[in-house]
Amino acid sequence: MANIVTKVTPLCERVASELGYFIWDVDYVKEGTEWFLRIEIDKEDGIDIEDCEKYSRAIDPLLDEEPYLEGTYRLEVSSPGIERVIKTDFHLEKCTGEVVEIKLYSPIEGCKLVRGTLFSFDSESVTLKDEIEITIPRKNIAKMNIYFEF
Repeated sequence: MANIVTKVTPLCERVASELGYFIWDVDYVKEGTEWFLRIEIDKEDGIDIEDCEKYSRAIDPLLDEEPYLEGTYRLEVSSPGIERVIKTDFHLEKCTGEVVEIKLYSPIEGCKLVRGTLFSFDSESVTLKDEIEITIPRKNIAKMNIYFEF
């Protein structure tokens, strides 16, 4: 299903750009017997329900014309949320300076959960810096997201 995401993402990005948004993530998943096309949009000053509705109304008829989206699926448009998942270099760029939480595949110094301020990144690693600096190989990152203390 990654193929569908690859095909639909340029269309999603074009429509988002035309409306003053950017795409945070696109996902196409099956849950139970239903397929979901989930599109997360954002803009510099944040997204609200009206933005999601506006984007949904703009993208929906265009998606209906795409031959690779045969069959029934549910379209969901949302904000990435305050604890947004960080997957790409674009995400890392946007989140540099923010406090992140990283779940690791294998522990570093006995910990499989690391929290700190995202300081820098490259193709091989991510560096967090607070009281101490820690560099984590990207291949050891199971999940990374913004950390928000409620």
